[in-house]
Amino acid sequence: MAEAIVSFVVRKLGDLIKKEAELLGGVKSQVSRVQTELMNIRCYLASADSKQRKGDVESALVENWLNQLRDVAYRIEDAIDIFYVELEGNHLQVENTHNRLKYCCYYLFGKVKNLRCKFMKVPGLHKLGTELADIQKELEDIFVSKDKYGITLLPDQSGKISEYVINEVVLPNRRAAYQDVDDIEIVGQDDDKDNIRKLLLSSEKIPRRAVITIVGPGGLGKTTLARRVYKSVKVDFEYHTMLSVSQQFSIIDILTKILREVLDVIKNLEDADPEKQKVLQLVTNFDGNEPKKQDMGVLISRVKKLLSGMRYLIILDDVWVVELWDQLKYALPDDKNGSRVMMTSRNLDVANSADSRMEPYMPNLLNDEESCDLLLRKALQNQEVNEVECPSDLIELAKELSKKCEGLPLALIVLGGILSTRRQTYRDWNKVLDTMDWHQEGKDCMNVLAMSYEDMPYYLKPCFTYLSSFPEDYEISARVLMYMWIAEGFIPEQEKKTMEETAEAFLEQLYQRSMVQVSRRYSNGSIKYFRVHDLLHDLAMHEARKVNFVTIFQKLPQGSHPDRVTRRVSIQADQSLDDCSEFIMYIGSNTRSLLWFDLRLRDPIHVIDFRLLRVLKIEGDADGYELRGLDGLIHLKYLEIRNFRGLKLPSDFRWDRLQNLETLIGAWEEQKGLWSIRTLPHTCVCFDLDGPPVNADLRNLQTLRSISSSGLKAWHKNQLPLLNNLRKFGLKLHTR
Repeated sequence: MAEAIVSFVVRKLGDLIKKEAELLGGVKSQVSRVQTELMNIRCYLASADSKQRKGDVESALVENWLNQLRDVAYRIEDAIDIFYVELEGNHLQVENTHNRLKYCCYYLFGKVKNLRCKFMKVPGLHKLGTELADIQKELEDIFVSKDKYGITLLPDQSGKISEYVINEVVLPNRRAAYQDVDDIEIVGQDDDKDNIRKLLLSSEKIPRRAVITIVGPGGLGKTTLARRVYKSVKVDFEYHTMLSVSQQFSIIDILTKILREVLDVIKNLEDADPEKQKVLQLVTNFDGNEPKKQDMGVLISRVKKLLSGMRYLIILDDVWVVELWDQLKYALPDDKNGSRVMMTSRNLDVANSADSRMEPYMPNLLNDEESCDLLLRKALQNQEVNEVECPSDLIELAKELSKKCEGLPLALIVLGGILSTRRQTYRDWNKVLDTMDWHQEGKDCMNVLAMSYEDMPYYLKPCFTYLSSFPEDYEISARVLMYMWIAEGFIPEQEKKTMEETAEAFLEQLYQRSMVQVSRRYSNGSIKYFRVHDLLHDLAMHEARKVNFVTIFQKLPQGSHPDRVTRRVSIQADQSLDDCSEFIMYIGSNTRSLLWFDLRLRDPIHVIDFRLLRVLKIEGDADGYELRGLDGLIHLKYLEIRNFRGLKLPSDFRWDRLQNLETLIGAWEEQKGLWSIRTLPHTCVCFDLDGPPVNADLRNLQTLRSISSSGLKAWHKNQLPLLNNLRKFGLKLHTR
């Protein structure tokens, strides 16, 4: 990870020199020296990364050395960003002075104004120069300490370490290259699928509402099995759904989702009985579209009335605690019509408490033959697994490797993903076997997952670790994630490629390595939505905590938070907290990214304290929040505000101050001045936008989604013919 962090800072120093070459003055040489020092150190990072995980004394020294280097890299980044923040502050002071004096001494001030850039940078330049001089001394000491403590590292001899080695990342011909998850990753589940199907469809033998629970360890393939069964039986039920639960579940969210889905079913039934029609009117808003969020007692009552008489199938994936069923069961009527509930869980107590009359279903681990078959399917991708296509020595080696995974499908799939990136030679595959740490009994699956992370090229590691920012079982939009990666600085510029194309190639690499699970694709085969398996999500969280990459809050810490300089914060609080405002005190002033899921606050949101933010993503379900200080975030590149009704901005809010904003996702009542952001057209994703002013400069616009159909005429008249770089366009139709 240190290699990726240092590489990013090296690029940032280069950008500073390019952008401010004329006015950096004597500081320019200091910037160049620090950049050179970092580039020299970076040559040793690949060797250091391979040594820090061996568990001996030297690895501990290497890890400490890398931590020091990472902290200095962060310090350099802070110095640069703070320089720009203070520069912007001086800009505002000059501008305010100009506004006050322009009527009384316009001519005189006009002369002075031409010199303001040079003068207002002097304090900032002095501070930046002092900080960089101190940092250079610290870097020299860190490099010397390598020899002092006997850390032996070999410099990279390839000559490629100074650039991103990603020329080999090529987007596949997706229509031919990828296979559905059911085709590659499912082996040995046919009998399990048939057995569970019979239980779900046995309405004559078992007419009561029955609960079937699939139980087994993480990585067994319970979710994949449940999904296969669901697809094959859902047509036999009037209402059916499959919901991800996970550890941070909300019973209110689960009930609300069921309620909304059942409403959609009833709306399509012409012969719905009067009682259901009455409930239908009670639980919808005045516009007749969305049910309001209710308290649990009301939700239980209304879900039960709507499901009454229906034959339903509800699948709850990844249930951790018995309390979920204890709360949910009261909303699910038993009309003796063969309705079914199916759960997947690692906890046998969940199965026993849900339905004591149904034996928990425990799929078997894969046998040796099935394990080898699955490993080869993933390692060889689309090739046929037979003696002709795969040499016999590789098959024998695959048998030995597959036994180490102890029959767990996830471990086999991830290990196959590692092999798929190797040449199909005995030597290359045997290296995987030799480098794997198999000695810890009972931890082979986690060893495989850890190795999959270590095996990644350095530019993929921050991209994968960043996935820990999202809640467990969260369905992630590939497009949104790629925009966030770009804003974070993870995606380098490549000749003849857009950054979006490079980001997409990175995501495809993670898929090839089985680090993500694709849930939906576009018609051209590119990834649309994906999830991260629980165990891989745990791995990402572990790596993020270890290097202070992301700090994740799921509940309020006890006492003061020891480290408020975390670079990224993800708040994933559950429904037990009515007010999440206390989390704000744990966010540092140097935080670069804030992801806040299910925001609940009583007071206006102040974000000006987080002046170095690059990424701000807020999801909530509330009315009338006021967002203060947003236009003071001059480094902000990505802004996403979802599920807020009536989001308010201060009356003096100015969009034109957000001159680094590249991606905007959200619905805004106040759009005045929005199109004055010159950088926004690079990647703009907006909802409910009317046409821009005639003089708006949108020549670089690449993505524009969800224009209201009512505003299309204005867009066509003023701007659409001039959008030569537009790649993606979405129109939101209003139907009555």
